[in-house]
Amino acid sequence: MLTEMENRTSVQEFTLEGFPTIQHLGKVLFLVHLLAYLASTAGNAIIVTITCADSRLHTPMYLFLSIFSFVECGVVSAVITKLLVIFLLGRQTISFPACFIQAFVFLFLGAAAFFLIAVMSLDQYVAICKPLHYPTIMNPKTCFLLVTACFALAFPLITGLLVKVSLLSFCGPHVIPHFFCELGRLIHLSCSDTRSVEMLALILALFIIFTSIIITIIAYSNIVVTIMQLPSAKEKKKAFSTCSSHLIVLSLMYGSCVFIYVKPKQTNTLDSNREADIVNTVVTPLLNPVIYTLWNKQVHQALRETIC
Repeated sequence: MLTEMENRTSVQEFTLEGFPTIQHLGKVLFLVHLLAYLASTAGNAIIVTITCADSRLHTPMYLFLSIFSFVECGVVSAVITKLLVIFLLGRQTISFPACFIQAFVFLFLGAAAFFLIAVMSLDQYVAICKPLHYPTIMNPKTCFLLVTACFALAFPLITGLLVKVSLLSFCGPHVIPHFFCELGRLIHLSCSDTRSVEMLALILALFIIFTSIIITIIAYSNIVVTIMQLPSAKEKKKAFSTCSSHLIVLSLMYGSCVFIYVKPKQTNTLDSNREADIVNTVVTPLLNPVIYTLWNKQVHQALRETIC
């Protein structure tokens, strides 16, 4: 049995290619990404801390925002910490189990983030379209169930996919042309028949992304209709400003996904994917706390009072 397992998977570790064309700038890139990582983690941690500490922010919207910020910290930590090691020490190898753990954390938290975005859209819909019923609909029990559903739905989907990928045979090349254990690159390294796994991965990706997008589109379509029916321009402006930060974060997340999966075949897909994943794993988690802090008056006021 042991011999069979060894024959099935002879690769014990993988090599992350990183960014070979600019690898000579490792120290500079390490400093840049370290500062971005620290700023992103600190920004999201501040949002979580302020939401917990300030009683005025103990509302469903800020509960979802704080959980989303916590998830963002997990996503960026799962990927960037290894990239920092590559830039600083040049250690590009990663063990077989560690690679799959990294892929799982990234995909699980990423899927949960997309579901949370959809839940935040629903929260905005209820707040703007049904303000009188908002306290009744978005009660603590409902919020708890919605958050739990985001993680409970993401966990079996990603776990099942990763288990299926881990059962593939890896006996050939071990170099992953990326800066982290991206699932698509892992599948392509297998010497097994990967058609069923690739189809499963595509179906799950479409399900997660389009479920979030469809819920968001439906929610914001109703929001726009409701706002346009408001009598005064001041009320319209106030309503739009309420969801402006959320719309910007939506654009960043969905835009980077479209950039990865929907682009002309003749482009350099490898480099483009790395750039888009840098946006997903570094830029977006860095900008999210800034966006929510600057556009949200309550968070801005709570932050200012805490600093003072």
